[in-house]
Amino acid sequence: MTDITIEGIRKKIDHIDQQIVTLIGERAGYVQAAAKFKTSAPDVRAAERVRAMLGQRRAWAEERGLDPDRIEKLYQDMVNHFIQQEMAHWQQEQ
Repeated sequence: MTDITIEGIRKKIDHIDQQIVTLIGERAGYVQAAAKFKTSAPDVRAAERVRAMLGQRRAWAEERGLDPDRIEKLYQDMVNHFIQQEMAHWQQEQ
């Protein structure tokens, strides 16, 4: 990094955050696509898949020197949000 200023750092952070938000939107689209394959409330909740996914995200966090508890919490919050949306949609379809 050359010519580091607080403004430059903030600009980089904003750029990264914009990419993160875009990727969360892309992820949401795939969650919606997966919902079409789910035929029951347990399928929507996908408890085993969620456990495995959270474990993988923890491992990725550790590999990158990040706090695995914090990363797991971020993903748990996001997944819970998407599950709530899926459940509402699934219940409307019943």
